[in-house]
Amino acid sequence: MGSKAQKNLHHVVIVGGGAGGLELATKLGDTLGRRGKAIITLIDKSKTHVWKPLLHEIAAGSMNPERHELVYLAQAHWHHFNFRLGSMDSLDRAKQEISISPHYDEDGNEVIPRRTFKYDTLIMAVGSTTNDFGIKGAREHSIALDTQDQAERFHRRLHNALLRAQTQTEPVQAGQLEVVIVGAGATGVELSAELHNTTRELAAYGLDKINPDRDVRISLIEASDRVLPALPPKLSNSVDLELRKLRVHLYMGERVTEVTSKGVQTHSGRFIPSELVVWAAGIKAPDFLNEIDGLETNRINQLVVKRNLQTTLDENIFAFGDCAACQWLGHDDATVPPRAQAAHQQASMLFKTVKYRIAGRKDFPEFTYRDYGSLVNLGAYTTVGNLMGALSGGSLFIEGMIARTMYRSLYKLHLMALHGFWTTALQTLARIITRRTEAHVKLH
Repeated sequence: MGSKAQKNLHHVVIVGGGAGGLELATKLGDTLGRRGKAIITLIDKSKTHVWKPLLHEIAAGSMNPERHELVYLAQAHWHHFNFRLGSMDSLDRAKQEISISPHYDEDGNEVIPRRTFKYDTLIMAVGSTTNDFGIKGAREHSIALDTQDQAERFHRRLHNALLRAQTQTEPVQAGQLEVVIVGAGATGVELSAELHNTTRELAAYGLDKINPDRDVRISLIEASDRVLPALPPKLSNSVDLELRKLRVHLYMGERVTEVTSKGVQTHSGRFIPSELVVWAAGIKAPDFLNEIDGLETNRINQLVVKRNLQTTLDENIFAFGDCAACQWLGHDDATVPPRAQAAHQQASMLFKTVKYRIAGRKDFPEFTYRDYGSLVNLGAYTTVGNLMGALSGGSLFIEGMIARTMYRSLYKLHLMALHGFWTTALQTLARIITRRTEAHVKLH
């Protein structure tokens, strides 16, 4: 297609290649992009995609990310959209143009210069980051699990701590092998159970001087009075019981006031020694959203959107997923919760909206969130959850094999949205076969 014809095509730019953004780019590429009806461009600051709910497994070492990461350039080639590496840092609404900051290599050399991209429809899907609430020392002395790089960094620190303890002549010191997780939401809870299993697996691979039951300690700190405070009490109580069986130390009703290189201080005066602190308490949208050409944001930087996911001040810009504040019907002033299922539902709706815009229609669909429940995976030990909706006639508590099968199916549904049924089935079979010849934990 000639450049003049391409100029006349509708340009859809999606910023953020998380679960929702990547699914939307793939759907639009397979339809509008493949037929030459529009130009679809996906922009992300990373070269590869890993489903965010898997990051705690990468951090613990129970999953090798190389077997689960998707290369954006390859996905773009296969599904008829463009991928551009970079991080958006400014917006010019009058010109309908975004700016992408320069990209540097690990040595600080500029690889890709600053660029600008024109759009007819801009869709923001930049997700969320961990909110440290300005707690003293949290940013310097703890690790969040927002990205694959952060998860791998924590795993390296954990592995090095175990190797150091194995080879030192003096006994393990207080806090040396203690992991403190701040925040008992789904990420914190799942990570604590996964770490309980993988530290024991690691010790079995030749780390004979380490006694996991004596030397390795996992602590979970939560400002609320129970784990999983956003989920139903029955689910919370079941998880609490399982964690206590695993000897995870639970500090409920404790608010962190400072993080140091030696440990964590709480408001009650308690000090928990730890050289390995994970911050998993609270979320916010990226800070740069507060500064992009006057779009309306809320107190946690989310772009405020209408029911059709258009931003309130610009009809050409949409936002969805964790970075968007969309009204949750029937829940007073609450917004749609930051969950993968919400982003998936919104991506499906925006797929229709983009087609309507290109066809010149203005009757865009409006978003109604359907909560199908929550699942919490405690690794090798159990999975629990609650189902909501027509199937359960309200809320139904599930656990064990049924819950675990449903938890795994969520990831398979994401893969099918990206690759189709047969590719996902073949990939699953290949992983089952190769898993039998690999160590069950990442040993480096």
